[in-house]
Amino acid sequence: MDTKLNQTARLLEDLFFAEQDARLIAKQKELAHMARTQQALAEVSGITNKDILRKLVELGVSPDLLASVAVVPLVEVAWADGRVDEKERKAILDGAAGAGIGRGSVDFELLEEWLKQPPPASLLEAWTHYIAGLCESLPDEDQRVLQQSLLSRARLVAEAAGGFLGLVSRVSAGEEAVLQRMAGAFACNVPRKSS
Repeated sequence: MDTKLNQTARLLEDLFFAEQDARLIAKQKELAHMARTQQALAEVSGITNKDILRKLVELGVSPDLLASVAVVPLVEVAWADGRVDEKERKAILDGAAGAGIGRGSVDFELLEEWLKQPPPASLLEAWTHYIAGLCESLPDEDQRVLQQSLLSRARLVAEAAGGFLGLVSRVSAGEEAVLQRMAGAFACNVPRKSS
């Protein structure tokens, strides 16, 4: 009887440790996935702050989604004056590459279409609402870094067309208005967490 009790105890112990091992393995996989996702988000956005990257992963922001979020400002600024010139097109495609959107991907094809024909007006509105919602979940400093990261590329596109012989502002009034509207999306009226 003692032997049977010992065997049962051993079986129970094995089951306990097997379950613990499974939990540890699952946790390791989750941490590895989070690290890979943070790295991909960093590559897409240019954000290097690990706390912000961790928060974006926790919020379920995927690299694909962030790439799309990063491209919308580029396209909107390019079309602000009603046309996309070759310098702006090149700046956008360079910005897309920096955002992790590779040639041949669905996002790249969509981007090329948006460079031929302006995207629907609802795109900027949807982007603005998404950013405002995201900002409600981010501490102020994280929000500032995300804003700077996304909008600095858009400003480069706006400046790509340049002025006339350096006598005119490098950014048109229409482009500046779009940049300001996008910057306004980061100004949430809802109190933010300060974690």
